[in-house]
Amino acid sequence: MLDPKLLRTDIENTAAELAKRGYTLDTAQLIALEEQRKAIQMNTQDLQNQRNTRSKSIGQAKARGEDIQPLLAEVSKLGDELEAAKEEQTQVLAKIDLIASAIPNLIHESVPAGASEDDNVEIKRWGTPRVFDFEVKDHVDVATALGKGLDFESGAKLAGTRFAVMRGQIAKLHRALAQFMLDVHSEEHGYQEMYVPYLVNHDSLYGTGQLPKFGEDLFHTELNNKKLSLIPTAEVPLTNLVRDEIIEEQDLPIKMCAHTPCFRSEAGSYGRDIRGLIRQHQFDKVEMVQIVKPEDSFKALEDLTGHAEKILEKLELPYRTVVLCTGDIGFSATKTFDIEVWLPAQNTYREISSCSNMGDFQARRMQARYRSSETNKPELVHTLNGSGLAVGRTLVAVIENYQQADGSINVPTVLQPYMKGCTNINV
Repeated sequence: MLDPKLLRTDIENTAAELAKRGYTLDTAQLIALEEQRKAIQMNTQDLQNQRNTRSKSIGQAKARGEDIQPLLAEVSKLGDELEAAKEEQTQVLAKIDLIASAIPNLIHESVPAGASEDDNVEIKRWGTPRVFDFEVKDHVDVATALGKGLDFESGAKLAGTRFAVMRGQIAKLHRALAQFMLDVHSEEHGYQEMYVPYLVNHDSLYGTGQLPKFGEDLFHTELNNKKLSLIPTAEVPLTNLVRDEIIEEQDLPIKMCAHTPCFRSEAGSYGRDIRGLIRQHQFDKVEMVQIVKPEDSFKALEDLTGHAEKILEKLELPYRTVVLCTGDIGFSATKTFDIEVWLPAQNTYREISSCSNMGDFQARRMQARYRSSETNKPELVHTLNGSGLAVGRTLVAVIENYQQADGSINVPTVLQPYMKGCTNINV
């Protein structure tokens, strides 16, 4: 959530900044609500002062032996008017908060201007795509032929479209990838491995920005009037661990990673990436989250992105890194790097990780703070997150880049210990 002061005292400049990402702020509505809030607040204060004055008069009149019934009636009437004014104020504040909760983050000045993903700027390219001397197949054809290692028909029978069943060595390779990622991030990059709930409450989803705006993208549950939602990513539970907390400065940065399934309804994406594992309702991800001091967050973004890139380098998968433009950046982010892995069957790079600095946007929603050693006062932290990596998409990249002419798949060297020494998947 944006600093409320920006909407109260600098709304025109704020609207201009939001316009860079294609968001139109209804300034007239907010200005009208703010004027209404001020008027109600002044009226409330006036009523409170009048009631306090009349209440004091009651004691004085009683001491003089005067009839206090008129004063009591007046105080009662003022009390009713005061309660009505407070209720009106609450309603206006709720309207302002609802509007504010749907306003995206401001974009950092270093983010390139653009209207869509076509305007993202490549900043790095690593590795050389393999030249094949046979016809390249996509991951569906390769893995399906290996003992139905990927089985979308069974997934559809069990749950519907955009679900898959994995078998045998393909399932093992998927598990190996997740374990490998966790080991690298926890042992080499300094993240604490975590295990978190896969269902979260609505306060948690509000804290990281999924609610109220993106509720249709989630899977929701309800039992005995208790509403929970399946996590769209481990970013939600990991980041919310610091919700309503005041962290000591010496305990920052906090770096956490977790392997979880992720659940997304993919609302609005029908017809996109129907084939294969690219866009599923259920998929696995290893997520990285950092909680840092404000002055450290952009260096942390560079580091976090590098940690995701390192996984692809160890797997020897070609990739490129782009900085998202103003028209393609996510709701909560102030700056984002996407990492795109090479998929030979599509002859293109596809997103496999998105690494974002949220600034204090999520922290303000969560009231996540640290105690500054300079001011000795609580101040908002900055939050960051990134995929390290999306496991299913990494599996796609391994299958396609390591496929062989005989239909088998070579196992990347770094994964062979996790595969009990297996170097080639051929059944």
